Amino acid sequence: MGLFDQILGAVANPNQQGSIGQLGNIINTVDQLSERTGVDPATIQSVLSVVGGQVRSVLQQKQATEGNQAVQSLVSQFAGTSPDSQAVNSVFSPNAQQRVAEIAAQHTGLDASMIQQILPIIVPVVLNFLQSGANAQNPQSGGNSVLNSFLDSDGDGDVDIADAIQLASRHLGR
Repeated sequence: MGLFDQILGAVANPNQQGSIGQLGNIINTVDQLSERTGVDPATIQSVLSVVGGQVRSVLQQKQATEGNQAVQSLVSQFAGTSPDSQAVNSVFSPNAQQRVAEIAAQHTGLDASMIQQILPIIVPVVLNFLQSGANAQNPQSGGNSVLNSFLDSDGDGDVDIADAIQLASRHLGR
C-alpha cells in the first residue's frame, strides 16, 4: 500500500490523527508558501519531494540507531504548518541544511539560499504529513502506519511527499 493510501486510511480511521482538516491545512500552507515566494506550486512540490527524501534518510538513520519511539517522538514534537526553525535544526545539522538546500536547488533551479530560508516551513509540513498515522489517543505509541510506510526501505519507489500532497489536493477537490 502506497503512502497516500496510508494517509487516506489514517483520515478515515478515527483512532488515527489524520483528518481532512489536517490535509487541508497542509495544502493551504504549500499554496501560501508558493504565493509568498512567487514560486509556482509545482516547483514548491518538487522542493517538498527533495526535502522529504532527505528527511526520510535522516529518520531511517534515527530509527536504526535510536528506534521507532525516537522517530515518532521527533515527528510528534515538530509536525505542524507554522514555520519552526527548531524542527529543521532537530532533523538536519547546519551543514546538512546547506547540503539539502543545494540538492533541492539542483533539482528545481531555485536559489539554494531561498530554499534554506523556506526549510522552516517545509520540514514541519513533511513531519505533519507523517503525523497523520499516529494514534489519536497516544501519539507516542509508535503504531503510525503513515510513518512506517514512509520509512519503508524496500526500495519500491512508493515514497514521495510531493505526490501525496498532489493526490490529497485532488482528493479534496482543490
